[in-house]
Amino acid sequence: MLTKSAPLRLTALRISTPPAMTILHTHRNASTTTSSSSRTNPTSTAASPQPNQKLEWDTFLQLRKQRRRYNLISSIFTSALGTTAGISYLANKEIDPTQMIMGMDPIILFGLATVSCGALGWLAGPVLGSSAFSVVKRRVMGQINEREREFLQHIKKNRVDPSFQSFSNPVPDYYGEKIGSIKQYKQWLKDQRAYNRKSKNFL
Repeated sequence: MLTKSAPLRLTALRISTPPAMTILHTHRNASTTTSSSSRTNPTSTAASPQPNQKLEWDTFLQLRKQRRRYNLISSIFTSALGTTAGISYLANKEIDPTQMIMGMDPIILFGLATVSCGALGWLAGPVLGSSAFSVVKRRVMGQINEREREFLQHIKKNRVDPSFQSFSNPVPDYYGEKIGSIKQYKQWLKDQRAYNRKSKNFL
């Protein structure tokens, strides 16, 4: 009876071992997947763009166009503010319409002073707009300034001689302020060549 029961115990042991092995196998697979995922995480973070990378030309020109909008909006704001301040100041002044001021009618003089306040506000607008743009884009201002220097070198190299301008042949965007994309830059180069052709024909 003992010899017959031994094989049964062995078979029972053989049958009961595979579940434990499968548990160990799944545990090893889980550990390998977690280790592989932990290894892949640094590569994903390394793929993020570096802050010192150069800006693409399209990106730089879009930012340059955006800065012009900042300057325009701030100029409108400061011009309105200057005009309002001038009106509020001059409205409290007592004037005698019958007496001349600096040889001019007081109403005309006050009108010119109000317009001057608005003009001064308009000229002060780009300073405020550029400062606001620098604060908003402070992380990439170094890259913008670097591209700006390169861009101005291209403009100086390819722009026309303004001494040959005329009423029928005006200078096409001498400082390149209207350039906001690569397509507009190519059009700007075409306009410079067209200006040179016209100036040579007149000579």
